[in-house]
Amino acid sequence: MVKVLKRWAALTAVAGLTLTAVGCSGAGSLGASDNQVTIALVSNSQMTDAQQLSSDFEKKNPGTKLKFVTLSENQARAKITMSAAMGGSEFDVVMISNFETPQWARDGWLVNLSDYIENTPGYDPDDFIPSLRESLSYEGDMYSVPFYGESSFLMYRKDLFEQAGIEVNQDPNYQPQWQEVADWARKLKTDDRAGICLRGKPGWGEVLAPLDTVINTFGGRWFDEQWNARLDSPEVKEAVNFYVDTLNSAGELGASSTGFQECANLFGQGQTAMWYDATSAVSVLEDPKSYPELQGKIGYLPAPIVVKPNSGWLYTWSLGIPKGAKNPDGAWKFISWMTSKEYLRMVGEKLGWARVPPGSRTSTYTELPEYEAISKAYGPLTLQSIRNATPNDPTVKPVPYTGVQFVGIPEFQDLGTRVSQQISAAIAGQKSVEDALAQSQEYAEVVGRTYQEK
Repeated sequence: MVKVLKRWAALTAVAGLTLTAVGCSGAGSLGASDNQVTIALVSNSQMTDAQQLSSDFEKKNPGTKLKFVTLSENQARAKITMSAAMGGSEFDVVMISNFETPQWARDGWLVNLSDYIENTPGYDPDDFIPSLRESLSYEGDMYSVPFYGESSFLMYRKDLFEQAGIEVNQDPNYQPQWQEVADWARKLKTDDRAGICLRGKPGWGEVLAPLDTVINTFGGRWFDEQWNARLDSPEVKEAVNFYVDTLNSAGELGASSTGFQECANLFGQGQTAMWYDATSAVSVLEDPKSYPELQGKIGYLPAPIVVKPNSGWLYTWSLGIPKGAKNPDGAWKFISWMTSKEYLRMVGEKLGWARVPPGSRTSTYTELPEYEAISKAYGPLTLQSIRNATPNDPTVKPVPYTGVQFVGIPEFQDLGTRVSQQISAAIAGQKSVEDALAQSQEYAEVVGRTYQEK
């Protein structure tokens, strides 16, 4: 554990992180008031909506002041991890995921939320999609609760497919093959439009998220059952070469610096015909205020496969309370507000139904007729993809870890970051895929040996 803390400390120091306090009530130094709740959030559109609607919480909880601290995804991971690991008290609420939650619960860094959940009338934890609920639990108790959940799927422009003469199988059980998708991408590419957008930006939560699903379905894995590193296996080499070749032949320009947000912008602006990424992207793409010209033009397909079926990932941004929180009771009041059924309805009524945080509660798809009406093209597939994700059985061959688009061990924050940098360099043409994987294999071998010695 000491080694892990030192690594996180080094990561935080190197990152040179800065906090950006978002203007909301409770301005001042962190933790300045006994009635203040300080909330660390990742800066994306769903979190911006929550800040916009936070006056509703303050009306229902007079005297409680909210202080939002927003961070980019990579900064958030490092800063929040460091704070929780060291027992810091600067945050009362932290936005984490199903990667951190079970590990941090085991290590005693999070407050067990079971008593809070049980004593909150109408909260209905059984309404959370089971795969997400299980991924945020440790020894049967929830240690964070989902704000939104996601798997991955393929988004495509139906009008551009029609123009190119590409017919898509409409069988509801159809799962496209990756080679088929690559062929479509090359056919759809033009001088001013990419055939497909795939993440290439360094970061274990950036390029490795989609790439790991490709590795899994090609039959690859990070480690075998004895924790021997397998990043130099034929299956991994084939998967990574396929990914890089697809980007080189039909992907977006500057792919090595393209992440989720960049791909969203390209797809929304018509500069790519396809995009393989998170199901939560619909909150932006299907918002008529953001992209009115795209309404009715986007088609959706399950995550592409090769050998392993149901290759989509499973991820959730969730809210937890660190053990060092100064105001845990106030923190739970905020968390239960932001993850409630009532909040989901309020987003739809005040901001538009397309902006409802997707993939957390089953009732979103069964008890909100307004959302069901506008999400016919993607809602059922989102729910199906999340339910069918296999984090406990992510690969074709057996593995000693859990997680689809990540390896569920503490060292993966550092290992995944290092490997992602090698992959991005290969995408940029700075080194060959073989050299990138050879270096990645060395990194993975170091981690694997620590588990072999246990």
